[in-house]
Amino acid sequence: MDPNAGKKNLVNRYSREELEARLMAEDFKRITVSFYRYVILDDPQAMRDRLYQEWTELNCLGRIYIAREGINAQMNVPEQNWEQFVKELHAKEEFKDIPFKIAVEDDGKSFLKLVIKVRDRIVADGLADDHYDVTNVGTHLDAEAWNKALEEGAIVVDMRNHYESEIGHFENSILPQAETFREELPEVLEKLKGKESDKILLYCTGGIRCEKTSAFLKHHGFSDVNQLHGGIIDYARQIKTKELPNKFHGKNFVFDERLGESISHEVISHCHQCGEPCDVHVNCANVACNLLFIQCPTCAEKYDKCCSEECMEVQHLSAEEQKELRKGKKSQKRFHSHRRWGDLHPETKS
Repeated sequence: MDPNAGKKNLVNRYSREELEARLMAEDFKRITVSFYRYVILDDPQAMRDRLYQEWTELNCLGRIYIAREGINAQMNVPEQNWEQFVKELHAKEEFKDIPFKIAVEDDGKSFLKLVIKVRDRIVADGLADDHYDVTNVGTHLDAEAWNKALEEGAIVVDMRNHYESEIGHFENSILPQAETFREELPEVLEKLKGKESDKILLYCTGGIRCEKTSAFLKHHGFSDVNQLHGGIIDYARQIKTKELPNKFHGKNFVFDERLGESISHEVISHCHQCGEPCDVHVNCANVACNLLFIQCPTCAEKYDKCCSEECMEVQHLSAEEQKELRKGKKSQKRFHSHRRWGDLHPETKS
């Protein structure tokens, strides 16, 4: 049963078109922010409803996950409501002094609506509650200490999914090819086998996945585990304010309407259809496919913003015909993968 059923004013009721129109009509700025905290919440559903009501009144938008183990939020806040937002959130004992990561590039259009969901985990790891102590984490490094450790040859691991690291990553990183965090943990453990005494550096977008990974690795006998404090988002802020060398190449993938923000001016990835340098992620215009992939402007025009000729044909059908084709098919998130792209779309092979 839907826990939000019958809860008037506690869920979004507008269509995407209405939401886009409302957002474009705004005459004020929004601050895009992300934050997380591992903290035991006795009643995640009650906290969810409370935050939804408060943040709706402040006209906040975003995607937030709440679980018994804590909160994970990516959202934006009207600039004029920022101080009130911070005051109300920090007033809650569970989130007192919670640190914020402010977006590097922000046009205020990062989210269309406010979505707060209660989940079993704020980051799904596929492990039992008592498998390891998630609070026994590694050492947090600021940007300066992180750069120094990189220069000294520490082992660095990107704890994001392959489609994130493809467009940007730290130099000499181990880049797992997983599509989910639960797939990534065992893959990383295998790649680091025999290196339990070495200095390990972990990084991700905002720090939340590294927090769990550091505890996971310590549970498996790694003695010198470190993570980038505040993730890539805060690293970008620190190197700018402290005038430090930038060790990150390319773009940082973000889970909102922007899909990415530039950390350096390098383009290290390529269009998945023609191979030209490109770092722009899009979703296939065929909603039944919705594949997330990298597409250059030339291919966007050639394939009508679709990932293949097959999807382009579907996209050109009437809305009724497309709806009929989708009947009985389960919707699923799909990401471009070098391991299976050619098998899925042989017509795009050169």
